[in-house]
Amino acid sequence: MLSGILLQIFYGLMGSWTAYLISVLYVEYRTRKEKENVSFKNHVIQWFEVLDGLLGSYWKAVGLAFNCTFLLFGSVIQLIACASNIYYINDKLDKRTWTYIFGACCATTVFIPSFHNYRIWSFLGLGMTTYTAWYLTIASLLHGQAEGVTHSGPTKLVLYFTGATNILYTFGGHAVTVEIMHAMWKPQKFKYIYLLATLYVFTLTLPSASAVYWAFGDQLLTHSNAFSLLPKTRFRDAAVLLMLIHQFITFGFACTPLYFVWEKVIGMHDTRSICLRALARLPVVIPIWFLAIIFPFFGPINSAVGALLVSFTVYIIPALAHMLTYRKASARQNAAEKPPFFMPSWTATYAINAFIVVWIFVVGFGFGGWASMINFIRQIDTFGLFAKCYQCQPSGLPPPKTAAAPPPHAHHL
Repeated sequence: MLSGILLQIFYGLMGSWTAYLISVLYVEYRTRKEKENVSFKNHVIQWFEVLDGLLGSYWKAVGLAFNCTFLLFGSVIQLIACASNIYYINDKLDKRTWTYIFGACCATTVFIPSFHNYRIWSFLGLGMTTYTAWYLTIASLLHGQAEGVTHSGPTKLVLYFTGATNILYTFGGHAVTVEIMHAMWKPQKFKYIYLLATLYVFTLTLPSASAVYWAFGDQLLTHSNAFSLLPKTRFRDAAVLLMLIHQFITFGFACTPLYFVWEKVIGMHDTRSICLRALARLPVVIPIWFLAIIFPFFGPINSAVGALLVSFTVYIIPALAHMLTYRKASARQNAAEKPPFFMPSWTATYAINAFIVVWIFVVGFGFGGWASMINFIRQIDTFGLFAKCYQCQPSGLPPPKTAAAPPPHAHHL
């Protein structure tokens, strides 16, 4: 419990810092390009272009590879989550069939041109996650502790680091920072908004994860989805439906940058026709759909993606890029944004960045990667690829041998 709370706060603040670094690098890149009279009127700036402009083609290739792979699997996770959630409202269809259905539904995001069109949806999504988190909190407290509940926590290092890496994934959602900033009228404000958003997220994740763990304890080891532990009521159904809509929106958030990359590759990014762009985007959705059917392991896949992709995409690469961009005195002197007021010097900024690189590489990628891959492989051994209904107890499937993640982190957000 203590580790879960401390790691959420630690990774939340670390995520806010690296989101700040990405925002600084975006502003630096755009400022330099605008001085060269480059227009971005019909062009969406992306993270790999920022790296290319500031550090060169090698960094562009690395950033593009990690970012696209992470967003691909991030979209896969949202699709798996849709099928996992709707099953607890209607279990007449298995989770794989629901994945087919929601794959088709999520494919409609190809018609949404850019992040400008997600403004109202992101606001509504905030309300949806707020309801769901507080439903989980209140419902768990009203339910009380389950009969014979135990709270042994992670009994092995594999379980501990799987859970820790899941939290790393939870607070590593700023892979679309550049695209969102480009859609803002005042992108310089993003860093403040992101910090406030992280603080608000703490009010959702900490109470709900703690309450669910208090009520159900070690049952969470064999129930990746917290909804499966709570009795079916109209309030639970409402929470599930709201999360489905939220996950549809999040699918669009994760997939839209992939659409942009693909459009640029095939030369369709400047096309005005929405229908032509939608048609060109469809090949991006198909592999996401297919991967969600192959690996339906809701929970274990989160920690695997967190360790192998999030660790580099939104922690290590931004920290290293910031250090290299401002390694020269002239670059620091002419920086578009100076270090924040609470940072006494560039040296302190470098020290924090170096700590993040080392910590995430050793703990997140190293220990987390080891633990999450062992857990992921065990899920494949237990359920097999193309599992028809992952962790569907009513269907008579055997319970999983290992945890999707140790408590207290419940995989609902």
